[in-house]
Amino acid sequence: MSAHRENPSRPYYLPIALIVSLFFLWGVANNLNDVLIAQFRRTFDLADWQSGLVQSAFYLAYFLFAIPASAFVRKFGYKGAIVFGLAVYGIGALLFYPAAELGSYAAFLGALFVIASGLTFLETSANPLVTILGAAQGAERRLNLAQAFNPLGSITGVFIGREFILSDRTPTGQASSVQSAYVVLGIVILLWAMVIALVKFPPLREGAEQPEHDMTPSTDSGSLRGLLQHRYFLFGVVAQFAYVGAQVGIWSFLIRYSEHAVAAMNEQAAATCLMAALVAFMVGRFVGTALMGWVRPIVLTALFAGINGILCLAGATLHGWLGIAMMIASSFFMSIMYPTIFAISLKGLGPLTKIGSSVLVMSIIGGALIPVAMGRLSDLTSIALAMLIPAACFVVVGAFALTGSRKTAPG
Repeated sequence: MSAHRENPSRPYYLPIALIVSLFFLWGVANNLNDVLIAQFRRTFDLADWQSGLVQSAFYLAYFLFAIPASAFVRKFGYKGAIVFGLAVYGIGALLFYPAAELGSYAAFLGALFVIASGLTFLETSANPLVTILGAAQGAERRLNLAQAFNPLGSITGVFIGREFILSDRTPTGQASSVQSAYVVLGIVILLWAMVIALVKFPPLREGAEQPEHDMTPSTDSGSLRGLLQHRYFLFGVVAQFAYVGAQVGIWSFLIRYSEHAVAAMNEQAAATCLMAALVAFMVGRFVGTALMGWVRPIVLTALFAGINGILCLAGATLHGWLGIAMMIASSFFMSIMYPTIFAISLKGLGPLTKIGSSVLVMSIIGGALIPVAMGRLSDLTSIALAMLIPAACFVVVGAFALTGSRKTAPG
């Protein structure tokens, strides 16, 4: 019997715990960006569209490295990809120190690109590895548990940013205000990489013998030309692009929106509004999952997309705390969209499933482009009216879900 077939139901508790922690760690990195946008806008006196380049630098890395990360997994295994991804993540965080010394916005964007490059390797590896580490019948439960730690990391990231970057104790308008938080984060990440490197993992590799629920992107099982024949999959790529762009855009500018909506609000209080949105997202993930026991996921997604379109329209036209409440509430209804769009888009692809997964991962470049578009509209009009762009994005998601619900209706 080959090594990767030994004790298939063995519960690898320590490796599972370490991998679950990764979902927390990339949540921290993702949503520290939302605080950085507010800080950099003040530090470098940026227009809104320029501050949106924070997310452009970040999500561009996902687009560029999704397929290379998959190839790395196949060559060096899941653990190798995770250790490498953590090392790159940690180095990117440490690069904030020289970037602050230089006082260069471009240097900060470069450091963020390095961080996101590392995260691409983590996300490509961690999801399938959680499903494999243990008995197959518990795979979905393990993955759902792991994913629950992602919004918790997001909340932690905003809390760190609020207390240590936007705090009254930090130098106002200085690039050095981000140094300490990111240097500490970088050291923690590199130490975590060492811990994972020393822990024994089962000898599983992408391409060895995988369970059918393996979700590692690959390019071995089909071609891009073949995907072009699957029109609904292509619609799913567009919907995922729109969804990720809307989510990233709303969270990127919620601090700015809140300050605009309530004139007396400072950045720390506005960051608390962002934390509330992330809590709503986390709650929505659990509530949405429970509702899927009674309502088909694609129908629920169509309903939630429609509600979010209305909430964003309200946020664009209302003022004060009511507008802020609308934008916070939108996070609750966003929570189920990414995994639902992902899963539905891949249905019926057969041997093209893995290349389809890679293309869907690449579609999150919406998070790089839509915040810049929102920033440009904000510069021309107001940050409130910029919320019309995510409203349009949710119309796209709703159209995708409605089309799919008709295609897959029972009977």
